[in-house]
Amino acid sequence: MQISIVYDSKTGNTQEMARYLIEDITSIGGMETKAFSIDNIDAEYVKNSCGLIVGTPTYNGYPSARMKAWLESGPVALQVAGKLGSAYATAAFIHGGGDLAIQCILTHLMVDGMMTYSGGQSYGMPVIHLGPVAIAPQLEQFADLFRTYGQRMATQAAALFRN
Repeated sequence: MQISIVYDSKTGNTQEMARYLIEDITSIGGMETKAFSIDNIDAEYVKNSCGLIVGTPTYNGYPSARMKAWLESGPVALQVAGKLGSAYATAAFIHGGGDLAIQCILTHLMVDGMMTYSGGQSYGMPVIHLGPVAIAPQLEQFADLFRTYGQRMATQAAALFRN
């Protein structure tokens, strides 16, 4: 089973956080994952994935302009309906709107027919509401949060789609 990560990253922060997600997604038996910049998406890999995680830098509480443009048509072309979708963000400030950017992405994914996953506060610590947010320049401080989120997402995808 596969989970795809599609991200936009102007400074490399959002790309770096994808690496932490990958570490624990692959810790779940039988799960594979690859991360793609929106400039270089392997469409067949995404189409064959049971889940899609979308990552974005945050600008004024929204996903990047490039990510917003991609969300308008990219996911539908990749046949995402019925799959598990989620999102993460990077931001420069703790109150920079990362949660709003995630909410915007999740709304797009739901409109495209995806089931969405948040990470769930009911799982306990660390509490992840809509999805994880990493604050630059201290990205390393959020590594465990992203690893946990990757593991939770992969566990949920396996529970939903494993035959």
